[in-house]
Amino acid sequence: MPREFHSPMRPGDGFFDSLLGGDDPALVQEAADMAATALVRGARDSEDPAVAERILHLAESEGIETIAEVWSSSPAESLAGCLWRLFLLRSWVYADPVGAAREFDAGRAKAQVAHVVAGVADPPGPEELKSMVDEVLRGIAGSDFAVVLLRAAAFSRVIAAGRAALDPHAAAKDVRNMLQLSEQLEAAGHAELEHRLS
Repeated sequence: MPREFHSPMRPGDGFFDSLLGGDDPALVQEAADMAATALVRGARDSEDPAVAERILHLAESEGIETIAEVWSSSPAESLAGCLWRLFLLRSWVYADPVGAAREFDAGRAKAQVAHVVAGVADPPGPEELKSMVDEVLRGIAGSDFAVVLLRAAAFSRVIAAGRAALDPHAAAKDVRNMLQLSEQLEAAGHAELEHRLS
């Protein structure tokens, strides 16, 4: 007759070793930061025009999930956190360019300064939005990273205004998330300006 009750197993060192899966979070964060730094700082030092195109298509070649695994838990103000937000923004625009264009169009009257800073062609159709977000990401390699962040922040602010304008009863969370993204990118852009001037 099998025992119904027995004393709990007392695991040895081998038991804990078998449960410790995954990588050390500190090492993952360090690798994320190093990769982001190399991407942003190294790309700007490169003379190769193909670098910007490779950066632009990084999420497509590596998969947004792979990028998320490395960068999504990074602090918003870090280079890795900024890159995650930029690639996430591009992925969203490409996944729903019609919706993005509709929200941007609705928000540009409410956020006129941000509309100008974002630099989207007029009228802002789906292809214009995709073109703008690609141009911003190409800027990681080709221009001032602070400008890249500030343009993306302005774009996000216009989208947030558009969401609120299209449906005043829309989920406040959607508007708030886009505003938060805008504020994070803007703060990072100003920090990048200070870093460059110091």
